[in-house]
Amino acid sequence: MSEAKRLAGEKAVDYVEDGMIVGVGTGSTVAFFIDALAKIKDRIRGTVSSSEQSTKRLQMHGIEVLDLNSTGPLSLYVDGADECDPHKRLIKGGGAALTREKIIAEASEKFVCIIDPAKRVDVLGRFPLPVEVIPMARSLVARQILAKTGGQPVWRDGVVTDNGNVVLDVHNLSITDPVGLEAMLNQIPGVVSVGLFARRPADIVIVGGEPPVVY
Repeated sequence: MSEAKRLAGEKAVDYVEDGMIVGVGTGSTVAFFIDALAKIKDRIRGTVSSSEQSTKRLQMHGIEVLDLNSTGPLSLYVDGADECDPHKRLIKGGGAALTREKIIAEASEKFVCIIDPAKRVDVLGRFPLPVEVIPMARSLVARQILAKTGGQPVWRDGVVTDNGNVVLDVHNLSITDPVGLEAMLNQIPGVVSVGLFARRPADIVIVGGEPPVVY
C-alpha cells in the first residue's frame, strides 16, 4: 500500500498554488505529500502543521512552519484518513493528532484528503473511532459513550497527544449518522475532539493508484 500512498501524496501537490500557506496533516500518506511538497517549497509561503511529527519532517526539508494564529484562514489543507465514506466524511485520529487536524480543516477553504484504496468504506465505523479526552475525564467519558452509543471505548494506553490529553478508541460502531454522532459526542464534558470529520468533511478525495482517482 505504500506505493498507493505515495501516488496519492504526490497527486495532492497539484492543488498547491504559488504563494499559498499550506495546512499539512499527519500520517504515513502525508509524509509522502511533505516529501513532494519539498520539491516546490520555494513556491509557497510556508505551512501550518497538525502535529510535532509533521513539523519535524517539514523542518527537515527546510519548509517553514507557521502558527495558525498568525496566518489567518488557509486556502488548502492536505491530510490523510483512517476511513472515508462515499460522502467524503472521515474517521481520523489513528495518529492521535485529531484535534489539531480538525482545527486546521475548519480554518481551510479546501480540504484535500489523500488515502489508499483500503481506506474506502460504505459505512464508517470499522476503524475504531478516536476521541481525545481530558485525562481526569477518561472514565466518565468512557461510561457515557458506552451508555449513549453502545460502542466499546478502549483507552489507548501509553499514548499522550501533543495537547497532553488521552485517546479513547470506540469499537463496534456502525455510524449511519456521522454528523449527529459527532455533535452528540462533542457535548460530553471532558471530550476535547472527536475523530469524525462529518460536519466538515473533505472537499476532494484522492485515492492512490495508477492513475490516482479523484472525487
